[in-house]
Amino acid sequence: MLGRRLLPFALLLAATSGPALAAKTPANPDLQADRHKALVQYQKDLVSVTAPQADPLPLMGAALLARPLQDQPDFNSYHALIDRASAAEGAGPEISWVRLSDCDAKGDDCPNTDALVKLVQQAPDNAAVWLLKLGQDIRDGKNDDARQDLAKAASAKAYDDYTGATLKALANAVTTLPPPANVMGPLSAMNGADVQLTLVFGLAEGQPQPALQATSRLCEDNADKASVKADCLKLGKLLEWGSSPLARSLGLHLREVLADDPAQQEDAKHLRRNLVWQVQSFSQLSLRAKGDTAVAQHLLKLARSGGTQMSLVLTALHDFNMPVDAPSDWDPSKGGLILWMQRKREHRFATFVLALAPRPSCRLSPGLDTGAASC
Repeated sequence: MLGRRLLPFALLLAATSGPALAAKTPANPDLQADRHKALVQYQKDLVSVTAPQADPLPLMGAALLARPLQDQPDFNSYHALIDRASAAEGAGPEISWVRLSDCDAKGDDCPNTDALVKLVQQAPDNAAVWLLKLGQDIRDGKNDDARQDLAKAASAKAYDDYTGATLKALANAVTTLPPPANVMGPLSAMNGADVQLTLVFGLAEGQPQPALQATSRLCEDNADKASVKADCLKLGKLLEWGSSPLARSLGLHLREVLADDPAQQEDAKHLRRNLVWQVQSFSQLSLRAKGDTAVAQHLLKLARSGGTQMSLVLTALHDFNMPVDAPSDWDPSKGGLILWMQRKREHRFATFVLALAPRPSCRLSPGLDTGAASC
């Protein structure tokens, strides 16, 4: 999860090339190779333009842009840039969250231990921090510590996985330099907004995720223990107002499977259905953005404004007059869009539906921590 290899943005080319472009542009290997190089160079240029800044958020954006790149000079490497961001005045827990990935997965030292310790100090009232620690403690066989992590998460004041801050840092960074013509493609009329949008959401996908699936399993496997069940229900209530659709989904799932009141179970099921509808609608909107400059620019504007991932989704739907409540005759298990996204998996939002869709007798899947699902 934390140490998985990230691909340069150039390899996300399919996400920026709409159907019209694919149909009109011949499959020329030389042209594709040239555009690949141009995309990688554009990402490197963005790092070079952003890196000289001294504030933590721009440095965080530069670090995220540099992370998948190969052969970066040491002073503009992911490690150097996120270290500078961490040391900058005003650096907050969102920087430490990104530093979690500054580790060697092959050396089995992920997440970054120092970053995790600092996060606990900086954000002790953030349930996401404790759920991240819960995952590590379960991995290391520290079950008693994991139980304490669950209790601390349940007593936290908020849940924030800092995806909103990540999107803001990236969206600000990519707008410092417009994509050159050889990046956008010969037939593009998008002024590069689609390229920038895909870069922002594509790189945000690689951020660390709390152990939501492990939390679900811990709660369900110990539902017969009153204290664990009480903490899980308390945590679920907090997660229902969490920063991400995945957190909200887990919160509603815990209420649906653990609540004693059938009315509460049914209400959670109803709200989870609406959540799937919201994420599917946002996914449709993001697909529109590939061929609509106004939509792409507006989504970039929302990303730059900060807030949370969940607030971005709901604001976008509101701004484009898209309903947030699912129609009464809508069946989330019969959507062609779900199957299409499962094949494509273009960016993190496109995988949310697969993890969120309510299914009979289906626990939150082993792939939930990375946004995937399998039942």
